[in-house]
Amino acid sequence: MMGTHLRAQCGSAAMLALLIAACSTTMTGRKQLTLIDDAKMDALGVAAFTDIKQQGKVEKDPAANAYIRCVADPILAVIPKGGAAPKDGNWEVIVFDDSTPNAFALPGGKIGVHTGMLTVATTPGQLAAVIGHEIGHVLLRHGNERMSQTIVAQSTMEAGSIALSQTKPAYRDAVVGGLGVGAQYGVLLPYSRKHESEADVVGQRFMAEAGFDPAEAIKLWQKMAKLSQGQQPPEWMSTHPAHETRIENLQANLPTARDLYRGARARGKRPKCVPPPTRPGN
Repeated sequence: MMGTHLRAQCGSAAMLALLIAACSTTMTGRKQLTLIDDAKMDALGVAAFTDIKQQGKVEKDPAANAYIRCVADPILAVIPKGGAAPKDGNWEVIVFDDSTPNAFALPGGKIGVHTGMLTVATTPGQLAAVIGHEIGHVLLRHGNERMSQTIVAQSTMEAGSIALSQTKPAYRDAVVGGLGVGAQYGVLLPYSRKHESEADVVGQRFMAEAGFDPAEAIKLWQKMAKLSQGQQPPEWMSTHPAHETRIENLQANLPTARDLYRGARARGKRPKCVPPPTRPGN
């Protein structure tokens, strides 16, 4: 009985030490729990992206690919290097032929944009807000944080081995869901309200540094609010912030983002991206 008690105490002490060691700070200054090292997160992201490409239909249209790459490249040029960014600095950007207005980014330098997103983010600046937001999730280690919280909530390191498994199909849904992408292609699982708000603000700064007008992020969410036509659940019932909250946060961050935007334009950063022609059915 005494031995069992001691083992439990040692286990708790080991977990506490692990939690302390795993505390990190985001680029916004917020403390977070990240139990999984970046290399492992990169491997999980690459594996998940491979599955998504196999399940989905990759868009071949040159105009759509050139446009999305035109918007993504200036943002990728200004984001912080190191940390949770891919070690080689290279990001793979894939356009999927899917009418759902979705986009996502995964650890390991993977970005996916659905053609349906272009029907909502109709200007280069609005698309830049979307892509900057999704990259923000990766660089802020939100997937790592969410998976780490799951491990702690289950109170056993066995949960950690499950969350980190790349080879056991039974655990694939949990892993991919933890990265922010649903197990079924095209279904995105929401991050927490805190994560979404943080990615909104960081993404707005990224787009501004790349030379895109940060006010376009506000216009995007004003449009989203209008499109939802009151169908979004109340904020306290949802893991996403209410559209009004997102708009208020982006407006509060706008003066800082405007300064970054003016500096970028003064340095010659003026992306000239032309949206592709709208196709029938889109």
